[in-house]
Amino acid sequence: MTEHSRPYGLSRRGLLRAAAVGGTVATAAACAGPGTTRGGRSGAGAPSDVPKPVSGRADARISFAHWRAEDKKVLAELIGDFTARHRGSGVQQDISPAQDYQANALQRLKSGAVGDVLTAFRGAQFADMLKAGLFTELSAQTFADHYMPRHSRGGRDAAGRLFGLPYQLVFLMPLANGDLLEKAGYADPPQDWDGYLDLCDKLKSRGTVPLAWPGAEPGNAGQLFNSMVMNNAPHDDACARIESGKAKVTDDWFLRILGQYAQLRPFVQRKAAGTQVEPAQQMFARGSAAMLATGSYHMAAVRQLDAEFPIALVPPITVAKGERPRYVGTHNATFILGVNAASKHATTALRFVEYLSTPSVATRYANGTAQHLTVTGVTYENKDLRDTQHWLEKRTMLAPRYQIEDIDMLNAVEGACAKVLTGTSPGKAAEAAQRVVDQRRRK
Repeated sequence: MTEHSRPYGLSRRGLLRAAAVGGTVATAAACAGPGTTRGGRSGAGAPSDVPKPVSGRADARISFAHWRAEDKKVLAELIGDFTARHRGSGVQQDISPAQDYQANALQRLKSGAVGDVLTAFRGAQFADMLKAGLFTELSAQTFADHYMPRHSRGGRDAAGRLFGLPYQLVFLMPLANGDLLEKAGYADPPQDWDGYLDLCDKLKSRGTVPLAWPGAEPGNAGQLFNSMVMNNAPHDDACARIESGKAKVTDDWFLRILGQYAQLRPFVQRKAAGTQVEPAQQMFARGSAAMLATGSYHMAAVRQLDAEFPIALVPPITVAKGERPRYVGTHNATFILGVNAASKHATTALRFVEYLSTPSVATRYANGTAQHLTVTGVTYENKDLRDTQHWLEKRTMLAPRYQIEDIDMLNAVEGACAKVLTGTSPGKAAEAAQRVVDQRRRK
């Protein structure tokens, strides 16, 4: 499974089709579902038409649109239980490949013919769907209280009204082979940049590639950007400031990031720029690479490749020795669940989202799909989820790469990092990226 897939260097049109990128949702869009009423628990901002808490029976056949083919079996089992409890109901999974869903879901779902219950990637896709009025407001639904408040922000509009429920919680930082790190003398992860470089050097001296980086698939390769930014950026919204023109890629803080990317050059695999994510996963799974620079969403994939070693999450901490980092990792809350405002079966759709939001049901989904969730009260029985569960309580930053909503700007900014990692000088890469940002801002 890849959280995102986006090749560098495509045309804007191609990027839009392939992308699953975007920033924090900042778009207000009012959309009222059927049977709405005035009032409810709307957040700060203008009053809205808010559907009342769901109260009717689930007795219709509905469509559930998503992109998680790997979850089909687990969801089918959950759907079986749901329909057994609600006589007359039915849920048909409408599954599209992730890139197709990113490119076509808005057009396919807006009529309501499919996708009574729908999903969205956090960022640009959710913002676009919100603008198009696809989501029914959920602010008054009591099942929304089952979600961790800090992770539900990605499903709100600018006025604070809740339209979607981010279901999955992924940690966007490198996976590490715990055995190899311990043999290199790092049973505990390094806590500063010098330590991280020392770890990489020791791993390399033992004949291991320190960091497998899927440079040919920037959607995954760009996850390293999150860790590199989290403690270097002078402000939490620094990437948003690049997009707005308040900060530049040529600023000192960003040049420092690029300089650190240059220091990582000796520690990625040969021909890294041409490596797809699957070979990078295989390098990590068979122990020829000690770390995989993607995220927790690949734990299940490397287990399927027969990896038996303990997996840890080890982000590069870019601060100087003795300096306290602001953040120890990065996360994203995505797979945003919602109810289609054009659905003719809103009650059944709301009941199904309510069912998925139940802690016991979410527990079955989490362990069956090896995903951490944003639902409170979930019990993690999967060993990898259990071993990394402590990250739910750590001081992690919401992935900064998604602050840049303009896909051409994001491509340029992240592309500068990739170019430096594969040989371009930081100054030259920064100037080229800033030219693209400036061009986009003038349009």
